[in-house]
Parts: sequence; structure tokens; C-alpha cells
Amino acid sequence: MIVRPHRHWFVRLFAWHGSVLPDISFRLFLNLLMSLLALWLLNWYETLGIRLTLAPFSLLGVSIAVFLGFRNSVCFARFSEARHFFGALLIACRTLQRQVLALFPDEAPRIQALLLAFCYSLKHQLRRSDPRPDLERLLGADAEWVLSRRSPTNMLHLQLSHWLAEQRRQGKISDLVWSNIDESLNQLAAVLGGCERLASMPVPFAYGLLLHRTVYLFCTLLPFALAPDLHAMTPLVSMFISYTFLSLDTLAEELEMPFGYQNNHLPMDAICANIEISLREMAGEEETLPTPLRPDVHYRLT
Repeated sequence: MIVRPHRHWFVRLFAWHGSVLPDISFRLFLNLLMSLLALWLLNWYETLGIRLTLAPFSLLGVSIAVFLGFRNSVCFARFSEARHFFGALLIACRTLQRQVLALFPDEAPRIQALLLAFCYSLKHQLRRSDPRPDLERLLGADAEWVLSRRSPTNMLHLQLSHWLAEQRRQGKISDLVWSNIDESLNQLAAVLGGCERLASMPVPFAYGLLLHRTVYLFCTLLPFALAPDLHAMTPLVSMFISYTFLSLDTLAEELEMPFGYQNNHLPMDAICANIEISLREMAGEEETLPTPLRPDVHYRLT
């Protein structure tokens, strides 16, 4: 995720890192070549009576802009919902840590390890990366059993539920306390289920494909409609219009699945590190606090 300080508007015009321009630069170059081709062939295809006007492109451009705006709104809503889930994860972990520290101080290290393992396992599950190093660091020998399951994150949540049920069977907590702690566990389950839903259900493929094809066809044919009127200015105007449409299309694709490593994805490493710092600090483990992740030279967090 890109986190930049406020800069002067003129400096922001030339910001490269964090924009989608590096991803679409080759496509803009192809549009430039198409514009030069349209200028070169202008006299030839006009002698054949072929002439594209701007009228259909104006109508199509408005339609594309409306649908691209709608798609970007949907994709940003997915990004915002994912960020909400990880905010809820932080709240639930802090609440559970506080409850366990107050009621079962002897059990606190074990529950803290399970909570942190749940957070890191969820991160790796969503990114489809290997959770073994983090789980072995947090759980030790118990990590092997968790890793052998198809859904390690769900198994960690189940272990927390079994621990709570055991405390209730032994009469160590009342029904009211059990209900309060179980509510926090339900929040973890809601976070897990919500993130799995976002990760497994992208925007309908046919909808994105229709916009994708329309945008590229529009940008390909646009220079031939601009060339008769703009002549030498055709490449500049065509690339500017194509930049707008291609950027919106690329940004929507990036935000659609917010759990990866791209510039505008969620900083999940930083969020998990922040949760670990919070829980260890609550337990008085200042000497084992991890180093907070800071933006790099390009103001990017992972």
C-alpha cells in the first residue's frame, strides 16, 4: 500500500511509484504507434471513402466512463470491506487478550500465541503463501498438526473455541463471561469468513471482460477518428484519453483482489506486525516486540 505525505500539486503530477502508469506504459506506447499509423494512412483510407467521425466515439466514451466508474466503485468497496475486516481483527484480538489476561493470566501466553498464529495464518491463506515459518515461530511443535490441515486458520479458531468450552465445563467462568468471550470468537469467525468470501468471489468475469474488450477496442480505433481533425496533435490527444481509460481499468483490476503485494493492496504485513506489537505489549513483553514496519524509500508498506 502506498502511504505518501502531502506534496505540492505540481510534484504529484510527476509521481511515478504508486501510480498505474508503469503497468500501462507499454499499452500507451502501442497507442502511440497506432496514432502514427493513422496519420500515415490518413490520405490512403480517405481516398477509399472511409472516414471515422468522433460522434460514435463520444457516445461510446460516455458509456465506458459510466461503467468504468461503477466497476471502480465496486472494486474500491471490496478494498474498503477488506480493510474493515482487518480492523475488526485487531479489535477482536485486543478484546480477547484483555479478557484472558484478566481472567486466566496463566493461560494468556498460549491464547496469545493462538491469536497471533490466527492472524498470520489468515494473511498467508489470503496471499496463498507458506505459513510455516510464522506458525512454527509462534506455536513451536504444535504447528505441525495445524499445518497438516486443509484450513489451518479455521483449525486455530477451533482450538480457541475448544479452550473456551473447557473453561466452561470446569466451571471456571459463568455463562455471562462465556457469552462475552464467545462473542469475540464469533468476530474472528466473521473476519475469516468475510475475507474468504472476498478472496474466492471476484467481480463476475464476463462483466470485467466486456469492459476490458470495449476499452481496448475504443483506444485502438480512436486515433483513426481523431486524425482527420487533429492531424499532428492526434498522438498526444489519443494517448491522454487512452491513459484515462486504461488507468481506470487497471486500477479496478488491482483493487478487485486487495490481499496481494501490489502497490495499492492492503499492507497486511504491517497490520499483522501491529497486532503482534499490541498483544505482546498488553502482556508486558516489551523485550520481544517486533520492529514496526515503516514505509520504504518509495513510501510503500507490504
